[in-house]
Amino acid sequence: MQRILVSACLLGERVRFDGRDAAPSTDLLARWMREGRVVSICPEVAGGLPVPRPPAELQSGSGADVLAGNARITTNDGRDVTAHFVSGANAALEAARANGVRMAILKARSPSCGKGEIFDGSFSRVRKPGDGVTAALLTQHGITVFTDEELDRAAEFLATLDG
Repeated sequence: MQRILVSACLLGERVRFDGRDAAPSTDLLARWMREGRVVSICPEVAGGLPVPRPPAELQSGSGADVLAGNARITTNDGRDVTAHFVSGANAALEAARANGVRMAILKARSPSCGKGEIFDGSFSRVRKPGDGVTAALLTQHGITVFTDEELDRAAEFLATLDG
C-alpha cells in the first residue's frame, strides 16, 4: 500500500501560523488515514517554529532558490526564518524516505508547502509562480507533489501507484 505525505494542517491539526488548521471539506484524506496511508508532517513546526507564529513569505525567489542559498524567508516583522524552513523541508524528506512515500499532498501557497504558486513576499496576498521550500525539495527527490486544491488529481495518481 502506497503511503502519502500530507501537511498536518490539512488533517485538522492546528499548526498553521495563526494557530488554525486548513482541513478541506472532503472525506478523502480521512479515508486515507483510516487505510493507514497518511504520513503527517508540518515542516514549519518540524523546523522549530512555534504555533502561533508571525506569517512568513519567500523573498525574491522560490523554494528552489532558498535551497540553493539564493533567497530567504522572512516574517512580516523582518525576522529571517530561512533555516527553520530548510530544516523542516529536510525533516519532511526524511519522513517521506522512511515511509517509502512517492507522493505528497501539501497546503497550497504556503512558503513551505506551496506548489506552483506562492505569495510574493510583500505580505499583501499577491501571488507569484513558484514552489515552497518543502515542495521544491520533495520534487527534487522524485516525490510528486499535489496541493490540497488538487485532491482529485492526487487520487488519480495514487491509483496509478497502487496499480
